[in-house]
Order: sequence, then structure tokens, then C-alpha cells
Amino acid sequence: MTQAPLTLDAYPVEVEFPDIRPYADGNCGIPYVFTFDSGVPGPHVMINALTHGNEVCGAITVKGLLDAGVTPRRGRMTLAFANVDAYQRFDPARPDASRFVDQDFNRVWTAAVLDDAGRDSSELRRARAMRPVIDTVDLLLDLHSMHEKSHPLIVSGPLDKGIALARQLGAPADVIVDEGHPEGRRMRDYADFGDPASARNALLIECGQHWEAAAVTVARDSAARFLIHAGVIDAQDTPAGWLQPLPAAQRVVRVTEPVVASSMDFRFAGPYTGLETFARAGTVIGWREGEPVVTPYPNCVLVMPSLRQLRPGVTVVRLGRLEE
Repeated sequence: MTQAPLTLDAYPVEVEFPDIRPYADGNCGIPYVFTFDSGVPGPHVMINALTHGNEVCGAITVKGLLDAGVTPRRGRMTLAFANVDAYQRFDPARPDASRFVDQDFNRVWTAAVLDDAGRDSSELRRARAMRPVIDTVDLLLDLHSMHEKSHPLIVSGPLDKGIALARQLGAPADVIVDEGHPEGRRMRDYADFGDPASARNALLIECGQHWEAAAVTVARDSAARFLIHAGVIDAQDTPAGWLQPLPAAQRVVRVTEPVVASSMDFRFAGPYTGLETFARAGTVIGWREGEPVVTPYPNCVLVMPSLRQLRPGVTVVRLGRLEE
């Protein structure tokens, strides 16, 4: 028996998708990528937007930095619009459809995949074009947003150096420690970013729901904090109103396992959007092909549950344990 396709209400599009075509030439030989060198010693930092084509808050933020003429006092700064082909396909009537063109841009970041001449896709071509500049970056901030309306998250990756950088930024309040996705490696885990012996480091910030205005506020605040912390700019260099008050505290949630759909037959037990915490182990949170999916330990936290990209092999939620 074939299951009817899952339909979910779309969130309203509260922000305007900017025209980024004026930035097509870039300034470093890579379309839509800009690198500015202060001529003063310091790190090479990068803020990346549009890893996914429907995650507009990063594009608004990068455009804002370019339009404001923010350049580094020390070191180098790269600002990039990544999956432009997907972004240019955005249709308000089908807002989830422009996440990528051929494959997820944030699942191709291993040398073996990037070097494999037998593989080709819109996303691989773009990753290969951007790779030379990314290979020179010391600190990367990758700006994302989420399918569901949830509190923002700072994704540190699995290493202590990522957790430390997240704590140094101080916001958002929830730090997610994870290994990534079974489908493939993220940009924030690429090469030395994922090497505990390397000083190179990266963070990924999920700023809020894709099209809510609050996600832009988080993206701007995160970008400003990142650049100030890296030392490439001073606080007075940030556009007015970008920096927001710090949260009272941060908490760390360590992801222990993904829940992966094996078919289109997956349903959650409630209208989860993220950070729901279940006090008891064995609580049913959903069903996969009719079999219950349960929490494996007490105080289990749901990390980014969503069925909007449901298909076999996709992670529909990750399960996390609160760190002491």
C-alpha cells in the first residue's frame, strides 16, 4: 500500500529575498566571493551564506556587510554567497524546494568527494570553485536557518575546539555538539576544521526559521560577534543595531545519535520544532515504518526535528544529552 505524501503548512515569508546579482563578479576570481586583505597580520576569517538556497538570513547579512563597506583592520576577511543557483530558484509558492539543485551542498565536504572527477552536480561544481579560498581560511562562520520555528542554535561540531569557540562567542544560548550527518560531511567539518590537532576552526549557526525576521537579527549579531572575536574588526566597525544582548547563559547539548528515515513512512508523536526535552527514557517520540522510536535516556533533547525534507536516508531528528 502506497502512503499518501506528507503535507505540511508553510511558514510565512517575513523577509525580502535580496537581489544578489550585483555581486556576481566577486573580487577574487570566484563568482559571488569577496576577500579583503588589511595588509596587517591577523587571521583569515570567512562568513558564508546560502549553503542552502532557501536560507536567506545569511544572504541578507553578507549583503549588509558588503553594502556597509565593512573591511578588516587586521588579517583577511572573506564574505561568500555559496549555493547561488539554488537561491535563484526560490519560489514563495514552494519555499522548501530551493534548498539545493542536485544534492545538498553541505554534504560534499570531503577530499575524496571533491577530487572524484567521476562525480558531478551543481553543488559539487560550486564547492570545487570555492575550495581554494576555503583552504586558506583560519576561522569559518557558516550561517544557516531551520525548517521549523525554533530557538537558534550554535553548532560546534564534535571537537573541544569548536565548543570553546562557541562559548567564546557567547550566543546563541544553545550549543549543539555533534558529528554531522550520515549523508556526508559539512563545510564546518571540512579538512582542518575537523582536525583536533589544527588551530583552524569553524562554527555553524542555525539562526531560526528560514523566513522569519528574527533569524536575520540572530545572523547579524552572530556575524558581528564572530568578526570582533577574531580580531579582524572592532566593535565600532559593525553596522548600527547588529549587536544584541548576550543570553544569561549557554547550555551544551551533545548529540548521541541521529534518527534516520528508512522510507517515507515516518511520523512524529507531536508537533515538535526543536529542543523539546523528555524526562523519561523510553518515551515514544515517533514511528518509523510503524515501529516506535523512543528516547534512549532521561532528559533527552530533540535537535532540529523536521519532516520537510523527508526521504529515505535523511536525518529527521537528532537526539541529544544535556552536558553537566
